[in-house]
Amino acid sequence: MCVALVHTRFSTNTFPSWERAHPLRMLAHNGEINTLRGNVNLMKAREGVMHSPYVEDLKSLYPVVEPNLSDSGSLDCVLEFLVMAGKRDLPEAVMTMVPEAWQNDRTMPDEKRDFYHWAACAMEPWDGPALLTFTDGRYIGAILDRNGLRPSRFYVLKDNIMVMASEVGVYDTDPANVALKSRLKPGRMLLVDTKEKRIIQDVELKMRIAKSRPHSDWLKEEITMEELRAASSVVPESPAAVVTNGEIKEELTEHDMTRIWGGDRRISLFGYSIETINMLLLPMIRTKKEALGSMGNDAPLACLSQFQPLPYEYFKQLFAQVTNPPIDPFREKIVMSLMCPIGPEQNILQPSAKQCHRLMLPQPIISLRDLKVLKKNTHRGWKTKEIDVTFAKEEGPEGLEKTLNRVCDEAAKAARDGYQLIVLSDRKAGANRVPVSMLLALGATHHHLIEERQRMKVGLILETGEAREVHHMCVLLGYGADAICPFFVFEMAKSLREEGVLEPALTDEVLYKNYSEAMERGISKVMAKMGISTLQSYKGAQIFEAVGLAEEVVNKCFKGTQSRIGGVTFKVLAKEAYERHHLAYSDKDMLVLRNPGLYHWRQGGEKHINDPLSLANLQEAAVNKSTNAYDRFRESTLDSVRDCTIRGQLEFVPSDNPVDISEVEPASEIVKRFATGAMSFGSISLEAHQTLAVAMNKVGGKSNTGEGGENPDRYLNQDPDFNKRSAIKQVASGRFGVTISYLANSDDLQIKMAQGAKPGEGGELPGYKVTEDIAKTRHSVAGVGLISPPPHHDIYSIEDLAELIYDLKCANPNARISVKLVSEVGVGVVASGV
Repeated sequence: MCVALVHTRFSTNTFPSWERAHPLRMLAHNGEINTLRGNVNLMKAREGVMHSPYVEDLKSLYPVVEPNLSDSGSLDCVLEFLVMAGKRDLPEAVMTMVPEAWQNDRTMPDEKRDFYHWAACAMEPWDGPALLTFTDGRYIGAILDRNGLRPSRFYVLKDNIMVMASEVGVYDTDPANVALKSRLKPGRMLLVDTKEKRIIQDVELKMRIAKSRPHSDWLKEEITMEELRAASSVVPESPAAVVTNGEIKEELTEHDMTRIWGGDRRISLFGYSIETINMLLLPMIRTKKEALGSMGNDAPLACLSQFQPLPYEYFKQLFAQVTNPPIDPFREKIVMSLMCPIGPEQNILQPSAKQCHRLMLPQPIISLRDLKVLKKNTHRGWKTKEIDVTFAKEEGPEGLEKTLNRVCDEAAKAARDGYQLIVLSDRKAGANRVPVSMLLALGATHHHLIEERQRMKVGLILETGEAREVHHMCVLLGYGADAICPFFVFEMAKSLREEGVLEPALTDEVLYKNYSEAMERGISKVMAKMGISTLQSYKGAQIFEAVGLAEEVVNKCFKGTQSRIGGVTFKVLAKEAYERHHLAYSDKDMLVLRNPGLYHWRQGGEKHINDPLSLANLQEAAVNKSTNAYDRFRESTLDSVRDCTIRGQLEFVPSDNPVDISEVEPASEIVKRFATGAMSFGSISLEAHQTLAVAMNKVGGKSNTGEGGENPDRYLNQDPDFNKRSAIKQVASGRFGVTISYLANSDDLQIKMAQGAKPGEGGELPGYKVTEDIAKTRHSVAGVGLISPPPHHDIYSIEDLAELIYDLKCANPNARISVKLVSEVGVGVVASGV
């Protein structure tokens, strides 16, 4: 019986090279592994707890994942390692690494669910849009990712030949010779066993593997919070009032927070502002979701801020596009999961019940009560070490690095001494103690434990007053946190309820549930931007890029993270920590909560590119045709750009040899390349949308409809002197307003794969903004909110994109077709693939 595994690799996200050619040692792979960074980091961390009965010197095989490999190469390394050094055959190893979306599938047999549950305790999924084909000589097979985002079709012929490929037509045969024609479904596996000389169907194969060991019995070793609560002496109670050091004379407003509640100065110590509370926290606590805003961010980058930004603000979330698409966390919720085991991992090379002896959390945000239970936990031989991440004010700024070193040493000792959980806490922060940012403490501890090969022996839990936003939680999870208790959020919410800002009906339990549900939605959305379905794969994945952090900070706390321009050092971070402490505990009576104006411009607050003075000068210049007003607008805008952006730090270097004016392209030709931003009718008013089109048509440039369509009257009844037709028609994931007439009446057709304003997400138009005109243009219903899915649901590969381009060319043969990508590091390789 003969087998062949062939893959003509079409490299889209990495530069083609012979060492990356497929098939690799065990597999060939069509797709992307979105969770790669986390998978590789965790495999390195596991090296401290692995041993094999088949390999005497296992350390000689480390690192398991060779450096500088592609995602396919890294996956191949781990698959080979599990098969050759462990007690798994090839199909089981593939099932373990690429599980089905089992968490929310109520139709799955219990035995198979229990297998996947046990596998989740052993290791995290390798997740992404992927078709994997694999062989070890005996078995040859294929498996599709949990989302089913790659094509996979197969024929079984009557002359005992089976052909599987991403497309039909790979193997020419008489249709009469076809015994079976089918395709792989999400998470399903196709396998041929050459020893038994037969095709093993997915159901039979997985049930056989699931029943090969007593996984259901092994799961009895798993620990849950319900079990720990029952075994704990901690009882539910309403905590005593937060200790304060002052009183407020004026009453709080009914709905907003404008003053420091109870005089608690920690609110400034942890960097809270009026905007943080009113615009972010209160909506989450009341509505169970993040507030929705419609304006872009024109505030300075953290490294250019004149205030004291928290370290989280130096990190920008990465995102997926085109071949590596984002997913829809709400409409594809069945594949999403925030469930995650925490605590010591066991040797993945020897399957056993020990791998289930972990604490399974349904989501990563834990309550004050549960944190107290975990701190006092002695159940089943577990114990918890609490480590303080604050330092005495008298130590000065040098205390920050000293504290990081102390915390790392204490954590490594706790792991060696047999503690199962470590709680990093900044609760002792106060008048005499300065908190180290929890992100710095976590990152340094996480990487130190990895280097000491101790990381997989403990779970890292954070008790922090600093983290409160979705972005903060995502950065902490991305750099190794297992669970987070934002204690200050809960304490503040309770005090706000007592002061009348929050409703009395919001009990302690409701406050926690509302806030944690908002966090769940937000974390799921951020994961989905990168095409990641499970929190287990997102944790420790470091899917961020740092902007403005110095190399010394990255090397100690965020090893492996890109920081391309350098910048803020430990010395600066320590200085800013002291400044926050001074603001909170100075001799002044700090009753009024500061408002730096990060979201809304304020006099004396953060700089903004679009400030009131610039806009006033622009309006005066436009209305009065005032040259002086325009000069003032230009100067103030240039100053704002210098204050807020990296490009503003650059200067033009004049040439010593100026180009002759006759060689310079005339302005009349340059303006032909001008194009407006793709702002849709709905995101801006009809008047603004039409004015942009008219202006571009007059100067010879092109306006872009955005993703909201265009009223047919604008392109069917053109006025030569007042032409409102947009030359560029956009086709986005929601297909709003896209008709054959719309496509035919364009010069350019633009496929919007991602948008710069919020990469990895789709556009959203709240229902109250969807008027009759907007609904008619978008072929929708007035008053109903409109959301574009993060991905095009018909584009998950280069081939799918090519098909849409072909369809658009059929609709308008004369139009130029372009694909809109978001600018990011490495986008050139993606663009060349497109």
